[in-house]
Amino acid sequence: MNVLLIGSGGREHALARKISQSPLLEKFFAIPGSPGIADFAECVSNISIDDNAALVEFAKVNAIDLVVIGPEAPLVNGLTDALNEIGIKAFGPNKAAALLEGSKIFAKRLMKKYNIPTAEFEVFDDPDAAKNYIHSKGAPIVIKADGLAAGKGVIVAQTLDEALNAVDEMKTFGSAGNKIVVEEFMDGEEASVLALTDGEKILPLIAAQDHKRVFDGDKGLNTGGMGAYAPAPIVDEKISAQVEEKILKPTIAALKAEGIIYRGCLYAGLMIQNGEAKVVEFNCRFGDPETQVVLPLMESDLLELMNDCAAGDLSDKKISWSKNSAVCVILASGGYPKAYKKNLPIDGVIKAESLGAIIFHAGTKLIRNEELGIRNEKLVPSSLFLVPNCLVTSGGRVLGVTTIAPTLREAVEKVYRCVEVIHFEDMHYRKDIAARALN
Repeated sequence: MNVLLIGSGGREHALARKISQSPLLEKFFAIPGSPGIADFAECVSNISIDDNAALVEFAKVNAIDLVVIGPEAPLVNGLTDALNEIGIKAFGPNKAAALLEGSKIFAKRLMKKYNIPTAEFEVFDDPDAAKNYIHSKGAPIVIKADGLAAGKGVIVAQTLDEALNAVDEMKTFGSAGNKIVVEEFMDGEEASVLALTDGEKILPLIAAQDHKRVFDGDKGLNTGGMGAYAPAPIVDEKISAQVEEKILKPTIAALKAEGIIYRGCLYAGLMIQNGEAKVVEFNCRFGDPETQVVLPLMESDLLELMNDCAAGDLSDKKISWSKNSAVCVILASGGYPKAYKKNLPIDGVIKAESLGAIIFHAGTKLIRNEELGIRNEKLVPSSLFLVPNCLVTSGGRVLGVTTIAPTLREAVEKVYRCVEVIHFEDMHYRKDIAARALN
């Protein structure tokens, strides 16, 4: 099979690594890809992932059999529809189905209509009306931008002032914040359950737990995710069965009842309390960084599964899993999730890999050493000049460091040993990934 992967982050790097292990794979391309993805696929950086026409043309010219769409924006933009129109299969839901992530209002109203467990909510396009409602409900309370906001359009306000300020902050998300959802605060423990579906059959993956807040102890602003681990013990057999029967299957059936066939990866972000799971949010693609811990534990052929998913036939498929545990720690740029510097040299990746880490590139690029314009070895280790190109930071979340071990505790100890040998200016990371499970 000739495969095209869309995206450049840590999730896509994890997908590329897993896809490359398939005996079905022949030619492998990525747009735009990354220095990490380049180890597995030919990267094409001169096409925008927002340009459906150019992406479709590339797939057509290169006889692509399956396009794997990593990020949410191309899905919401209708890339799957555009590819299907010319007979090219795509892994990822069509535009109508991707509204499940593209519009929180659509998702919440669908859940309410079909009795899928979630938080109570109200929808507002008038900030003053939203503030009046918040005054009547009090805090803690949750404020969400309706549209896509790179995982940052959610504010869990602990006080009334925080909640009122959050309404105003929704404007910073542009059109995504024109309408907002105000939800009841749900207490409990979060977990992520991803599932492959062909629109009928559902294959849940092992559960993971993400760490959204930027600082230890779940403090600070929400981020795209600062680390994850799998499997998550909070999702035991009873919860797994409940999620499948009361959330995943009813959601796919609800969409079908609305005339929408959902094919791809369905991500359910959950809140679990007293043995009951409710939906915090749905995503229409693999989670990031959950993918960096789930896929390394998968023993089945992911490419075969995704191809069957896109073809609408998962009827006889099962997934086998390793008995190990996996942990991922995200190394972030100073200032993230707010403003941060770019083009900072990264050192220690090869050493971390020698210690057993799988390194996923979330926000990196290669530049020529002379472009750095600096030779201060305090900033740029001399070892970097032994190669013609230097790996530098290019995003807020820079690297995902993943390790696998027989137990979760061993995986945690191993990952932090690996993290300690990686360096770039103002690097920061959480030091308590998986602490809740260990405790």
